[in-house]
Amino acid sequence: GEIWTRNSVTIGDGIYKTTDGGQNWTNMGLANSERISSIKVNPNNTNEVFVGVLGALWSDSPDRGVYKTTDGGKTWEKVFYINATTGCSDLVMDPKNPSIMYASFWEFRRTAYSFSSGGENSALYKTTDGGKTWNKIHNGFPAGKLGRIAIAAAPSNPNILYSVIESEKDTDKGLYRSDDAGASWKRTNGDFGLVVRPFYFSRIVVDPKNPDIVLKAGLNGSLSRDGGKTFKDIGGGIHADVHDFWFDLHDSNRIYLCDDGGFYRSYDGGSIWDMSKGLPISQFYQVAVDNQTPFKVYGGLQDNGSWIGPSSKPGGIENRDWISVGAGDGFRTFPHPKDPNIVYSEMQGAENIWRINLEKNSAKTIKPFPEANDPKFRFNWNTPITTSPHNPDRLYVGSQFLHKSDDRGETWVKISPDLTTNDPAKQQQENSGGLSMDNSGAENHCTIFAINESPLDQNIIWIGTDDGNVQLTQDGGKTWTNVTANIPNLPKNTWAYFIEPSSFDKNTAYAVFTGYTSGDFKPYVYKTTDAGKTWKSIVSPDVKSFARNIKEDYKNPNLLFLGTEGGLYVTIDGGQNWSQFKNNMPPVAVHWIALHPTEDALVMATHGRGVIIVDDISPLRQLTKEIIAKDLHFFTTKPTKMAESGAFGGYARMGEFVGENPSSMAQIVYFLKSRHTFGKMSLEIFDQNDKKIADLAPGKSKGINYVDWNYSLKPPKVAKGKTLVFGGFQGPTVLPGTYKIKVTKGAKTYESNLNLIANPKSIHTAEDRKVQFETAMKLFNMSEELGYVVDQIDTYKIKIDSISPKLTTAKLKKQFPLADIAGKMQTLKETLVVLKGDNYVGAAEPQLREKISGLYGEVLSYTGRPTNAQLASMKVLEEKLNAAKSQMEGFKASLDKLAPAMVKAKMPELKVRSFEEYKAAEN
Repeated sequence: GEIWTRNSVTIGDGIYKTTDGGQNWTNMGLANSERISSIKVNPNNTNEVFVGVLGALWSDSPDRGVYKTTDGGKTWEKVFYINATTGCSDLVMDPKNPSIMYASFWEFRRTAYSFSSGGENSALYKTTDGGKTWNKIHNGFPAGKLGRIAIAAAPSNPNILYSVIESEKDTDKGLYRSDDAGASWKRTNGDFGLVVRPFYFSRIVVDPKNPDIVLKAGLNGSLSRDGGKTFKDIGGGIHADVHDFWFDLHDSNRIYLCDDGGFYRSYDGGSIWDMSKGLPISQFYQVAVDNQTPFKVYGGLQDNGSWIGPSSKPGGIENRDWISVGAGDGFRTFPHPKDPNIVYSEMQGAENIWRINLEKNSAKTIKPFPEANDPKFRFNWNTPITTSPHNPDRLYVGSQFLHKSDDRGETWVKISPDLTTNDPAKQQQENSGGLSMDNSGAENHCTIFAINESPLDQNIIWIGTDDGNVQLTQDGGKTWTNVTANIPNLPKNTWAYFIEPSSFDKNTAYAVFTGYTSGDFKPYVYKTTDAGKTWKSIVSPDVKSFARNIKEDYKNPNLLFLGTEGGLYVTIDGGQNWSQFKNNMPPVAVHWIALHPTEDALVMATHGRGVIIVDDISPLRQLTKEIIAKDLHFFTTKPTKMAESGAFGGYARMGEFVGENPSSMAQIVYFLKSRHTFGKMSLEIFDQNDKKIADLAPGKSKGINYVDWNYSLKPPKVAKGKTLVFGGFQGPTVLPGTYKIKVTKGAKTYESNLNLIANPKSIHTAEDRKVQFETAMKLFNMSEELGYVVDQIDTYKIKIDSISPKLTTAKLKKQFPLADIAGKMQTLKETLVVLKGDNYVGAAEPQLREKISGLYGEVLSYTGRPTNAQLASMKVLEEKLNAAKSQMEGFKASLDKLAPAMVKAKMPELKVRSFEEYKAAEN
């Protein structure tokens, strides 16, 4: 769990251990800890570990304090505990004596509408006996209540300690230093960069070799080189909101830093920073898609603005393919339904809502403002803004009121009264923060959070509020009904996080509530079929995390997707049973789900792993209880649009993340009732003449299996030589058409069809493709025929070399001129393949093999008709190949004439394998 306790942080489920360098991890307990601040391993006994547990953010909890294990995590003992509201926010072990530790305890609490940092129980403690006893070390500390306390010990001199203290008086806040292992403290600095937002920036680290070099987290990060007397911003172009540092213990010029923008490295002590751009760790709040081809993805990022990026691109999706369309904390970001040049985005608390014209590169503020007699508008930190499925120019924005615009945000009208509880006790944000006032808008409350207009009736609008109301209008906002009281077993004031109107029935809707801001992590998911008069829970015990988002499939009303704090869940029976979706999907927080209306792609905004796309959900639409009962079932798949060879996609920059494209291959999808473990299982592809053209490795897992076929034949079997022939590494692409799939599982056989179609955007005619395929197959066969000629030469050479020592007289050599024939065959071989080189680059002019393979590769590289020059070149090469084959037949005839005499002389037969045997043999 995250220990920088902002409103959007996630929770953990305990402590994990690896014994193989991070390849595998095992949960070792402390399941209810939620947030672990520190882990300290005794360097003299690695089975002894101390853990600082900050604990629950939203509720009281006994699972806080300092825990200790002496058996490598099998059992744990709580060795220091204050109370249910105070957790261990930092734990430091003396670098030279593991029995000495320092633990800072912090009293804190966050609610949906407030935050409190500090209290009588916040303090810094020290143990000198391995955690048996603990004592406050406050000599020189500020008087009164304390808040969050950061602590660090200098590795090169453990008597030097640094602590950043949040206190009641602003003049007492700052950096304190001890030179006697905590016996006394002295305030050395109170710079703003050190004391700002202590709940969010409370990490201090010391250079392992120089006790006077200190780094402190903060808005920009601060660096001191004089023991804390003076600090300067780190600089170097890093992103704002620095949270943590780590010094390389062997080279303290190498520093690692993480902030709201990512992960950075410095190799010169912090002057210059290099961002690691290969980590997919972004935190998206919302995601949307458009109808372009390929479709684009829109989304808002935590403290990184709003962005648009492609769902696919030649060479993969790179960071530079994304376009910035917002600033601050990015939230709702989406395109105009009809005008691809118009995009809407916002920043936190509706501080700004923009209408962006991509073509003109302009951004106009369009947020609604109160009129003369209006009260102040209360906007949620994550303000809802959405379009109408009926009127492409209509927008809705929620404050405590619902605002509507029919002209893209130029003018707004209120179409509701205050739809929240309007509880004054929950609107005291100016007093939020505790010892350090903190009113960033994150605690704004009694606001609208969910807005959705029915796709079947524009007068039906559903509203959810963060203080627990579900409101419904069925007349476009003229009248409203609060249906919250009709929802059974829902704790009062539970956040109405998302409402999904059905695409099949205008009286049906789904509502997701989340109680995590009250410390309630149970999922609450309901369905109504009578416009909110009655509701039924549709969540089962299978769902292990609290939920944020639900999406109904557009084609199958029983297929629902649920975004939770612990990953994606799917139901195929309308919510009676749920299963976690695990097909390469991590158990990460899913904040938003978008379903593409035509491409069958499920797009998720995750908080920690960026945007994740499930490219094709159509098999899930077909899944039923009857199918699940079958041993094997093929799903009907859309015809595969065959990818065509393109131009050049370029190269990704070194170290950058490259997102995967949707598979361009044909996918064979089937369901297995149980994992195949014993006996043979095969998957074969047959053409229209029932000729087997491909063998694929079958998926054998229980559940849905995906097997990719690149709709190509196997590569040709080429002659061996001293250079690589890159053209010979690939097989011809088959023509569009219907192909048979056959799975053999033990004694049972299952069959289905696979349809390949030409790309609708292709510039090539069917006749062009036919000529290309026939030319490729001709060159394919030529490659194999040449390979067979060379194989015969090599076979004869081996056999003749074994016989030659027995031809000891001139008479025998004359009677059996084997060496002469072998020499002529070798001369022929020199015209067929390159025989000098390093098995990569040839050291001689290309010969017939290289020329055929080169031309073959050129023909394969272009989906359309080969050039006239290529067709003419093939004829020339074919003539040369025929001449070589004829010459080889002459050598064989000469050797066959010698066969009777060789048999009589009791010499081994000079036989070679057939062409079919050559092709069937392994390379």
